[in-house]
Amino acid sequence: IGAANNLLAAMLDNHMQQGNVLGIDPRRITWKRAVDMNDRALRNIVIGLGGKPNGVPREDGFEITVASEIMAVLCLSSDITDLKQRLARIIVGYTYDGKAVTAHDLKAEGAMAALLKDALKPNLVQTLEGTPVFIHGGPFANIAHGCNSITATKMALKLADYAVTEAGFAADLGAEKFLDIKCRMAGLKPSAVVIVATVRALKYHGGVAKADLNNENLDALEKGLPNLLQHVSNIKNVFGLPCVVAINAFPTDTKAELDLVEAKCKELGVNVALSEVWAKGGEGGAALAEEVVRLCEQPNTFNQSYELSASIKDKLNTIATKIYHADGVDIVGSAVKQLKEIEENGFGNLPI
Repeated sequence: IGAANNLLAAMLDNHMQQGNVLGIDPRRITWKRAVDMNDRALRNIVIGLGGKPNGVPREDGFEITVASEIMAVLCLSSDITDLKQRLARIIVGYTYDGKAVTAHDLKAEGAMAALLKDALKPNLVQTLEGTPVFIHGGPFANIAHGCNSITATKMALKLADYAVTEAGFAADLGAEKFLDIKCRMAGLKPSAVVIVATVRALKYHGGVAKADLNNENLDALEKGLPNLLQHVSNIKNVFGLPCVVAINAFPTDTKAELDLVEAKCKELGVNVALSEVWAKGGEGGAALAEEVVRLCEQPNTFNQSYELSASIKDKLNTIATKIYHADGVDIVGSAVKQLKEIEENGFGNLPI
């Protein structure tokens, strides 16, 4: 992914060095280089120094490889042909006239796809108990969609009776993007959702200092529980999916604390299963697995939180109000111009 990202960057700079036929504005290049290292000194740099043979001087920067758009593209591609088409549509910058310039304009997608032909194949590993697992892809959830590859998920569904996949960054960001973006693009319809929580985290949300999390504190736990219950409500009431809360057990959890979590979740009609896989391996997850299997047999009314045909502003408002429970979204500053450009470039009907 890093090589394909930097190949596109090199082809972009070479195009400008060789006469810049497309009329790319060096002040409006959006494509950055990538390095698989968190090195903040490289975030904003100047390239092309050293005279005419060394390129056109301009501001540039590096981002960490998992933040590359190519990582997101790879994870949303269904096959090599789809990958090549998606790579071709990547916008790298704008001309002096404000027209978007793509990887296809630079004739870069074929070489990039060749570099990625093996990366497109999921990696098969296994747990300590021999359960097969695909590890494939990792786009940042705060800027991309935060899910593993469509290829890996579909392959898992072909090879097993049940496929479990993770959407990181909680049920407001991770699950929302999984359900609204990945499921929509891949035609996936989940059967059930597992929301993982810990008593320690809920007490922390309730105001307990990190040093005191090992002590029983039912008041703090009750104050922290609305956070979990909101995630549960989003999954059930916004997306129409059955769910179970898996409590990732710690040795310091008390029976009273576990009972309180279970009682509050039951009020929303959701079961709680204690997950002890950390201590007991697969055997510690049997109760959770049985509840997931039961939920998978239940009917569900899965739907996305917004329609693609809605305007970008309406989609943003829907996510902010229905998922994050904000009052709404204010489009301010440069975002007003960005929104107009996005819609003018034909991207108004994409998921957010």
